[in-house]
Amino acid sequence: MKKQILATITVSAFFVSCTQSTTKTEKVENPDGSVTTTTVTESRTGLMDTTKIDKAKSNIENTVGKTGEKIDQTAQKTKQNLNEAGNDIKTETNKIGKDIKSGAQEVGKDVKNAAATGAQKIEEGAKKLKEDLKK
Repeated sequence: MKKQILATITVSAFFVSCTQSTTKTEKVENPDGSVTTTTVTESRTGLMDTTKIDKAKSNIENTVGKTGEKIDQTAQKTKQNLNEAGNDIKTETNKIGKDIKSGAQEVGKDVKNAAATGAQKIEEGAKKLKEDLKK
């Protein structure tokens, strides 16, 4: 938006600077011998010389166009980088989830083995106690 305002101001200033004025003084001798002096001031804008205006306008449009293209390219690169980062996060999250799941399964197996070993020791201890009580 700022660039458009600056472009408009630049074109307006250039247009105003193209204003030309010409002053002509004419002396006319009347039939009675008197002299009449007439001063004519002509003001005209540079509308007849539009090449400078067209060139400035073209330069401004090119600059604005190039800037717009750069903004579009930057936005596209940012979008691609964000997509890649999102995919990387998703992949790593899946790996972590699988690691947690396999770790939980191993812990579950260890708990089962410990419980089985503990139950077996309790049974052995109960058998010994029973034998000791019989004596």
